[in-house]
Amino acid sequence: MQRDISKSLKTFHHSFLIESSLDKVWDFYTDLRHLQVITPKRLDLRITESSGEKITLGQTASFSSKIITRMTWKTRITFCEPYRYVDEMSNGLFKRWKHTHIFSKTDTGQTRVSDEIEFELQFGFLGRMFEWYALDRLGKIFSHRQQATIKALENN
Repeated sequence: MQRDISKSLKTFHHSFLIESSLDKVWDFYTDLRHLQVITPKRLDLRITESSGEKITLGQTASFSSKIITRMTWKTRITFCEPYRYVDEMSNGLFKRWKHTHIFSKTDTGQTRVSDEIEFELQFGFLGRMFEWYALDRLGKIFSHRQQATIKALENN
């Protein structure tokens, strides 16, 4: 019996506009250090290992952060071309994690930053009971990322 993975995945979407050029936003987001600028301080994000500072296809990086307790995870860039990249992650909390980053120019000259995350928590039924919590936390984290990105790029 084959399991339908799409039924077990949850999807989170976030999008915002910024008054900054597409290339400036792309350069900011493809510098791995941007994560420490846009991640809420309370998460205490640390880059512990990386195969490079610029995000490129095949790049790997390891991080640690305080979510519930200090956790570590490893991410790999599985797709990267101008204005779009995908990172896939593994750690003890997520069974699957695929984060698609899309950057596009609007007709008004703004840049749209869009994120789509497909995830599945570990622990089967028990994990599914906490999906609402994961979605709520992602919403708060990405609201912070939006404000931090605007602060970093619109004021410079």
